Amino acid sequence: MLYLLSLNSYEEKGWEKTSRSFVYVRDFPDRKDGSENVNKNQIIDTVWGLAAPIAEELGLILWDVQFVKEGADWSLRIVVDREEGMDMDACVAMSRAIDPKLDEADPIDQSYTLEVWSAGLDRALTRDFHFTSTIGMPVTIGLFTPLNGDKEPVMILREYKGKTIIAEDAEGNEHEFTISALRFVRRKDEISFDE
Repeated sequence: MLYLLSLNSYEEKGWEKTSRSFVYVRDFPDRKDGSENVNKNQIIDTVWGLAAPIAEELGLILWDVQFVKEGADWSLRIVVDREEGMDMDACVAMSRAIDPKLDEADPIDQSYTLEVWSAGLDRALTRDFHFTSTIGMPVTIGLFTPLNGDKEPVMILREYKGKTIIAEDAEGNEHEFTISALRFVRRKDEISFDE
């Protein structure tokens, strides 16, 4: 079954745009029930190796690959971006191009849904290149303990050290955070409505 999905709503016969992201989805139902152990990292690494050259050929940036379980269902998410912005056609093109490669490599034993997402606004930073490509840009830092009363301060990312980041607050003070001790780090994208 194929269907197209926007961030907040979906239709099986069509699609809707949102300002945040696009998703193109395909089901792979004829597999095992998924109750056995799953080596998620191995699946992600294999799919990354398949998806990266395809994304490059299509003029896209492979932002992330995720293999996640929601309830009883598994989803393989391929997240892509493009410098000039994303549209549904780019997600569809990526899905159609990766489909035969996934069929051939067959890296996933259980049933799953393939989802091709655009990276969208306010995307999470989880990989090395996410952080290095965001240096000098505003980020939202998810804290467990508030800093000056704020659990999600927006700061400028100044440095990435692998396990820690240095970010500058609005007053020009620098703070060093251990990434594993944070709830999240996300790009803080601003939307311009000017034509």
